[in-house]
Order: sequence, then C-alpha cells, then structure tokens
Amino acid sequence: MTSNQRREKILEMLKESRDPLSAAAIAGNFQVSRQLIVGDIALLRAAGEEIAATPRGYVMARRESGGIRRTIACRHTSEEMGEELYTIVDNGGAVLDVIVEHAVYGQISGQLHIFSRYDVNQFLEKVSREQVSPLSRLTDGIHLHTILCQDEAAYQRVLGALQKKHLLFEKNR
Repeated sequence: MTSNQRREKILEMLKESRDPLSAAAIAGNFQVSRQLIVGDIALLRAAGEEIAATPRGYVMARRESGGIRRTIACRHTSEEMGEELYTIVDNGGAVLDVIVEHAVYGQISGQLHIFSRYDVNQFLEKVSREQVSPLSRLTDGIHLHTILCQDEAAYQRVLGALQKKHLLFEKNR
C-alpha cells in the first residue's frame, strides 16, 4: 500500500467512525508507527481535510446543522473543571474548545468536542491518567469555551447554571 492509499483509507476510517480514533489505533490497522499516522493526519489537514484532534483521538470536524455557537468566559480551579463541563452538557450545550490568552504566545486553544457526560468522563480520566494541567492553569483559571446549543433557551440554561455555580468569569469576582 502506498502512502497516498493509506491516507485515503485513514480518511475513510475517520468519516465512517462515530467515535474518535487515536493515532495508535489507526497505526495498528496499518501496522505502521503512531508517528507515521500523525504525519499522515498533518498532510491530510494541509490538503484541506477538516480533521480535529481531540483528547480522545481524531475526528472529522462536525458540520453543525442548526443550533447556535457562543463563546463564554469562565473562571474556576482545576478541581472544578468537571463540574463546569457537566453543567454545560447537562443543560443542553456542547463544549467545542477551550481558549486561553497567553502573555507570550497569544491565543492558545485546544479542541475538546465534548457532547455528553460520557465525553466529560473520558476527558477527565485522560487528564488524570496523563497527569496534565488544564490550559486554564496558565491564566489563573480564566478561559473561554466555544459552546454549541440547540437554541437560545438551551444557551440561557447553560449560562444560568454556570452563573449559579459561580463558574462564569465576572470582573467583580
């Protein structure tokens, strides 16, 4: 199999999969190294394919039909991260990313693609297992999320629930 054929097959796998696929899992299918797959993904992205890297693996970027996207500002401790994510998904939102403003590097973002409690659990398990700090540690807990909600009512529920739990960033706090 040529490298071009492998990349075509990787693209097919990603398009057909409902779940994220890790580089290691893809590599196992082709009996190649994980690093080779990471390179293939980079080349596919450079060719215009919308592949997102999430904490659980690669996914084709979702084409959200309907719904509204909003950016919200939050502030909390690392220990409250799960509560924040559960609050968003429990009230009808999906967390697409996290964004922080770094003094040297400017805007830094990470793709999350969290749509359910299951996704939150997977994310929190990986953070714990890998012993990594969330991006918000760089900014004293202040960060942004792009969220997706079905409608304005769901967005308002998410905001209200986060505000009630003091997880939204407010200048006066």
